[in-house]
Amino acid sequence: MVCSVLEEMRIRSLGVIDDAVVELSPGFTAVTGETGAGKTMVVTSLGLLLGGRADPALVRIGAGKAVVEGRVTVPADAAAVVRAEEAGAELDDGALLISRTVSAEGRSRAHLGGRSVPVGLLAELADDLVAVHGQTDQQGLLKLSRQRQALDRYAGDAVAVPLAKYTEAYRRLRAVSAELEEITTRARERAQEADMLRYGLEEIAAVEPRAGEDAELAEEAERLGHAEALSSAATAAHAALAGNPEDPEGIDASTLVAGAHRALEAVRSHDPALAALADRIGEIGILLGDVAGELAGYADDLDADPLRLAAVEERRAALTALTRKYGDDVNAVLAWAEQSAARLTELDGDDERIEELTAERDALRAELGGLAQALTDARAEAAERFAAAVTAELASLAMPHARVSFDIRQTEDPDGVEVGGRTVAYGPSGVDEVELLLAPHPGAPPRPIAKGASGGELSRVMLAVEVVFAGTDPVPTYLFDEVDAGVGGKAAVEIGRRLAKLARTAQVVVVTHLPQVAAFADRQLLVEKTNDGTVTRSGVKVLEGEERIRELSRMLAGQEDSETARAHAEELLATARADL
Repeated sequence: MVCSVLEEMRIRSLGVIDDAVVELSPGFTAVTGETGAGKTMVVTSLGLLLGGRADPALVRIGAGKAVVEGRVTVPADAAAVVRAEEAGAELDDGALLISRTVSAEGRSRAHLGGRSVPVGLLAELADDLVAVHGQTDQQGLLKLSRQRQALDRYAGDAVAVPLAKYTEAYRRLRAVSAELEEITTRARERAQEADMLRYGLEEIAAVEPRAGEDAELAEEAERLGHAEALSSAATAAHAALAGNPEDPEGIDASTLVAGAHRALEAVRSHDPALAALADRIGEIGILLGDVAGELAGYADDLDADPLRLAAVEERRAALTALTRKYGDDVNAVLAWAEQSAARLTELDGDDERIEELTAERDALRAELGGLAQALTDARAEAAERFAAAVTAELASLAMPHARVSFDIRQTEDPDGVEVGGRTVAYGPSGVDEVELLLAPHPGAPPRPIAKGASGGELSRVMLAVEVVFAGTDPVPTYLFDEVDAGVGGKAAVEIGRRLAKLARTAQVVVVTHLPQVAAFADRQLLVEKTNDGTVTRSGVKVLEGEERIRELSRMLAGQEDSETARAHAEELLATARADL
């Protein structure tokens, strides 16, 4: 039973497709049509829904944007649903609605469950929903890194667990080695930096600045520089408030206020309001007396010593010399000194740190060698099972004598890690180079599939690998874009039969040009192009009965009405139905 199903896609203004709806079935759906009709746009559309790169060149000429919408039924407890709901998406009657818009200017937008989401989220969901395979993926399978990834995926936890431990140790080794190299290769620069820091700290220590001292000295310098004017002003203010002893007849504020207070005190008992005013005047008199006393004390205490002013200015000059180099003010200078002292301690401890890092690096390299050996052993064990499973699948794909194997090897490197008594190169995924080998017939030596497999054989190897994956790490939906390229005859029939078998446990969508493959499909879709002279449009329709026979006849002989082709088409359908 298929857990998730891609029910349909609506495609608008994408390539040659003006507006079409692709209805898919839970089992095996074959997409066919003449060359240039737009079959590949179906694959491209699904790629956009899965977070693929948006190419503005795909937008139909004359249209402002291309839009692809998809509906995927997903169990409520599926990982894709959980991730979608975290992003604010909502299910529509048990289905996820996915939309992707690409403007002619290159802007791209994605929506999931009615919410605008980053395109990257669609790519995350794709890993749990759909496996897309096309001719590009076949070429990707030729890369050694992809072959290693395929083996690791098949092995599951047997490789994933030691690989996780290896990766953690590898990252730590990289970090330790980088720090060690930085310390040793920049020894001269670090020594120069230490000398500069030491000089600056000694210069600051010689001055011994205090926090906020520059602001205090600025205030004192301002006061000392205007001492005479300040003293005269304070004396005059005191005389105005408390009187001048040299002028006993003079009138001062305190005398006037005292007189006013006595005048009101004499009659205060006759009116509470006047009594309140008398109290307020009394308070003024007290305040005047206090201020007058402070003015007298200020004038007496004011230091007009020019020697003190010179000392203050000299101290300010010393502090200014520091702030020009180490900070905007004395507080910033002190902060620089604190940070620099910590940095100097670090630089002065380089020799000790080098010893520590060297010891840690050597220990990590030894640990990495042991983990790499465990990883190699796990891959070797999984490689035997994987190769045997793929070989068995190839037998059902008209390659009964083909044999698949893996070559797991390491490369000598004096700067590498020790594994099994050898010093070999290592990387983030271990020390192994994994290469898939194919012996297409008895007596043929195993050769890398990049050299030993034809286009048709490579297609079948890829399909066999995916079928093996389906039994160990299933994906709800598989999309194959002309996976049957370079195949014909009996091999094509076997591919169709194998795809139909895969469709019993997963949804399979195949874009194909081979009638032998299309005949095995539960549903066949025709991508059909018409031309009204100005605008090219494509439509997608489900083929039933006579229409399907006509399309298979066209695929067989290029002639829908050929009796021979029709007979062959009917025979293909009968064979496929009898096999299911």
